[in-house]
Amino acid sequence: MRAFSLILLVGTLFVSACDRMDHVGKAPTFSPTVNNQEHYAMMNPPLPKSVQTSLPTEDASLWSGNRKSLLGDRRAMQRGDIMTVVIEVDERAQIDNETDRSRSNSESMGVPQLFGIPQRIDNHLPDGASMDTAVDFNSRSSSSGDGSVKRSEKLLLRVAATVVDVLPNGVLSIEGTQELRVNFELRELLVSGYVRPEDISRQNEITFDKIASARVSYGGRGQITDVQQPRYGQQVMDVILPF
Repeated sequence: MRAFSLILLVGTLFVSACDRMDHVGKAPTFSPTVNNQEHYAMMNPPLPKSVQTSLPTEDASLWSGNRKSLLGDRRAMQRGDIMTVVIEVDERAQIDNETDRSRSNSESMGVPQLFGIPQRIDNHLPDGASMDTAVDFNSRSSSSGDGSVKRSEKLLLRVAATVVDVLPNGVLSIEGTQELRVNFELRELLVSGYVRPEDISRQNEITFDKIASARVSYGGRGQITDVQQPRYGQQVMDVILPF
């Protein structure tokens, strides 16, 4: 059992290290552009809804409904079409909270006269003790808190996305990837979501705030990223240790 666990641990570490071994001594390799979701959507366009015959002169007309004409609608509408996604995020948030609370209580109880019993008890009490103030409580508590949250995010990106599917209600499912390699560092930009065709501008662009279930990932991989990331053992220990 211990041997099996050791083999499983070594295998897991080997598989996790294979991604870093890709760019040892060389620049990281680009992701393949074939056999992915975008490539499949472009290679398998949807079947035409209807077969229409047009006269030869209609294709050359300026007022033709053809997408290739001068005034034709070139916005992405079907699977395999390409559009531009504009990601512009400029958000600022600032929250300040301050609380202050104080409380003071005082309680005292005495039995100066009770059928002469306190006077009889006082004779047997030590010097300075008296039943005039039998019980005396004093309490005081105070608490204060101060907290603030400040956040600022600014991001401006443009990426071409492909329509990978058209849902039954006409909404377009899009996915886009972009990779930029500089020296030994590879920057990756991934975007996906759902778009209404009527939200696409005449320039065949759509802004980030009009994409439903938007998922944007902007990161990278390479030698610099490997140095900045803690090792797997340290990450596991950070999760396990309670302090």
